[in-house]
Amino acid sequence: MKIKVCIGSSCHLKGSRQVVEQLQALIAQKKLEDQIELAGTFCMNNCQNGVCVSCDDQIYSLTPDTVDQFFNNEVLTKL
Repeated sequence: MKIKVCIGSSCHLKGSRQVVEQLQALIAQKKLEDQIELAGTFCMNNCQNGVCVSCDDQIYSLTPDTVDQFFNNEVLTKL
């Protein structure tokens, strides 16, 4: 599974660094480094909401507060 997090200027201002750090921690905590590739990307043209994150070609808008919910509901259930 590949998860891409936008690190462009708009998403950076919305907390993309914190989102990346939280995803890194969750992946390490669950020992899923061999199953999940986490990558940065630039604008995905969905800047109006939160931080743009794509997972299996689906786009999500996250905030640092919604990362755990996203990880549990959208990532773990697909592994």
